[in-house]
Amino acid sequence: MTALDLSSPVAVVGTGTMGQGIAQVALVAGHPVRLYDAVPGRADAAAEAIGARLDRLVEKDRLTGADRDAARARLHAAGSLTDLADCVLVVEAVLEQLDVKQQLFRDLEDIVHEDCLLATNTSSLSVTAIGGALRNPGRLVGLHFFNPAPLLPLVEVVSGFATDVTSATRAYETARAWGKTPVACADTPGFIVNRIARPFYAEAFAVYEAQAADPATIDAILRESGGFRMGAFELTDLIGQDVNESVTHSVWQSFFQDVRFTPSLAQRRLVESGRLGRKTGHGWYDYGDDAERPEPHTAEKAQAPAYVVAEGDLGPASELLPLIREAGIQVREDEEDHGTRFVLPSGGQLVLADGQTSVEFRDVVYFDLALDYRKATRIALSASQDTVPQTLSEAIGLFQALGKDVSVIGDVPGMIVARTVARIVDLAHDAVAKGVATEEDIDTAMRLGVNYPLGPFEWSRRLGKDWSYDVLDELHLREPSGRFAPSLALYRHANASEKREGTP
Repeated sequence: MTALDLSSPVAVVGTGTMGQGIAQVALVAGHPVRLYDAVPGRADAAAEAIGARLDRLVEKDRLTGADRDAARARLHAAGSLTDLADCVLVVEAVLEQLDVKQQLFRDLEDIVHEDCLLATNTSSLSVTAIGGALRNPGRLVGLHFFNPAPLLPLVEVVSGFATDVTSATRAYETARAWGKTPVACADTPGFIVNRIARPFYAEAFAVYEAQAADPATIDAILRESGGFRMGAFELTDLIGQDVNESVTHSVWQSFFQDVRFTPSLAQRRLVESGRLGRKTGHGWYDYGDDAERPEPHTAEKAQAPAYVVAEGDLGPASELLPLIREAGIQVREDEEDHGTRFVLPSGGQLVLADGQTSVEFRDVVYFDLALDYRKATRIALSASQDTVPQTLSEAIGLFQALGKDVSVIGDVPGMIVARTVARIVDLAHDAVAKGVATEEDIDTAMRLGVNYPLGPFEWSRRLGKDWSYDVLDELHLREPSGRFAPSLALYRHANASEKREGTP
């Protein structure tokens, strides 16, 4: 099954930001495009707005004047749904209300040809439920573009329970012909991106609610240590707190209030207060003209230790060994099975976040996971009230000697980056096991849809097959609500290559 012929007309119903963006993508690809909106005058206004954006593309040398003129000639506002009768594809981008979308597609079924492909751009509703109102639900598919549609490459091609394989394949190939990067997924709450991305927000908010760190510090750690493009607080301010919370709430409800997707009470209070982010001038941060952006907590300068003792297999933290040596700090290696840690001259231990807490041990400072310890510009440490001050000072001085800013946060298990990545990896394995999407498509979706530095499976391979499971297992022991319980899929992955003797 190939992509739709570029000479065939395509329609977009709903002319808001997403509708206009999708129409522009189809138009620039070469299709004749019809715009329809139930509100009189909006389709004409949308056509003008798209024309203005084409003008700007010409000004930026991204489109020739001739191509702009040809595209304008192919774009028409439709006065009624009947004007869409000869279209080969109709994409809806109307209100996120099930009954509204169902009625629209019922009306379209009486107008378009039987082989016309119908597509919904829903981000939160069930494609299966939308198609359930149709006589022929097999031709309905989800085409979930990301905003702004002309710029972001990802398109989730969602197959409802009754979607025909030929319909999904045609939609997939058409998205690719339009210059997009499509990924195929089953109709599950949140599809790929909005399902697997929930821990990125949830864990940041949970650390804040535990009063372990402020938003500016958490955001800085996610960016400068985790390698994420933006922190959770600044990103949700950009998205809109109401929009982000609505998606979280929808996924949580659709999974029958699964505790893994529980919304944040702190974010709920922010929405209730009307502080929705950049669009209202205040969210987690103040965007007023005279407002000063808060700085992350950064530790004062401390003396670096003369040496460290590296014990056991340090796993992801082994990347630190050459950095420590390059900084002129002696590394003494002890391969005996004392554990996996650095021992400082004070006798205290420095341990990579593993889901445990400092307060459980005599003298331990934890340090957070980094995407790349060489490139990271900030490292988070956590300690308890019982940690020896000299141990914490030596830990701070060690990372400062490596050229890192250091943020000391509260004694929360799994810290920030480690617990976030472990949960993202877990949800990704669970999604594959349940037939939502392939590993390759999930990695592609998370890198392109939300700009993650690595896909979950890329990260899993880098960290080791059992790292995420071990972190979550320890977290689950300390918070047995089920929020951190590792999935069966992750358990199988962590133990798949182990050879065991005997029988159950």
